[in-house]
Amino acid sequence: MDRRRLLTLLASGTVAALAGCNQAHSDPLDTGSAGDNPFTVPNFPTAPRLPAPPGGPKTPIGAGTITALPGNGTSMALTVDDGASADVVGAYIKFARDTGARFTFFVTAQYDSWTIHRDALRPLVDSGQIQLGNHTWSHADLTTLSASGISSQLDQARTFLRNNFGVDGTPYYRPPFGRHNGTVDRVAADLGYTVPTMWYGSLSDSGVITEEYLIECARKYFAAQTIIIGHANAPAVTHCYDQLVDIIRERNLSMVTLNDVLIPPR
Repeated sequence: MDRRRLLTLLASGTVAALAGCNQAHSDPLDTGSAGDNPFTVPNFPTAPRLPAPPGGPKTPIGAGTITALPGNGTSMALTVDDGASADVVGAYIKFARDTGARFTFFVTAQYDSWTIHRDALRPLVDSGQIQLGNHTWSHADLTTLSASGISSQLDQARTFLRNNFGVDGTPYYRPPFGRHNGTVDRVAADLGYTVPTMWYGSLSDSGVITEEYLIECARKYFAAQTIIIGHANAPAVTHCYDQLVDIIRERNLSMVTLNDVLIPPR
């Protein structure tokens, strides 16, 4: 299916049939950046602040793909991709400030949302409440590129992160569409990205979906020791923060960044 056809289906509400919350970690689906629709960020949230991440020792991991948080515990890593909508990026930042929610953002660096909100985001990155990872420069399918093309996509994003936020995201990177192979991983590792970061479950919100469907997916996948993928592309999630907090609190989960709970390979 070509990209224009996919985006048409997303916008028409048939995303559930393509990227439904029945999609499991064994066959991850990231439909990529669907662009943004202008909207006004609502006043939110009404939910109380979330608890701090659990203490205790972090878990060492080796190089290689991760789809969940290892070990036992009550942590959940909500990771947010792309950034096609500056409004949604801004809403996530406000959500983090208002509730103490912790996120790992996988930044697609070409989007101006990251520079628009740089001054608001930088203190949260510096404090560790929000972690940044590499999601390439323009969301290209890395498996279709030459080694130099793969390197350029990751290196441009790495340079952007360093120049704007003082971090480079290593060792975590998320290959666009979840597509990577031995060549991609070798090139990424040469740049310091030794941990391709996949996911267990998805909010299925890379494009336009209903708030009800997003919450259905959250109820399906929010669980202990999971990595969840969401997107900063379309407005549905900005109307659901209080409901997401309710689910997290009902299930006694702690929102964490990857750095909160993992010791990466050296």
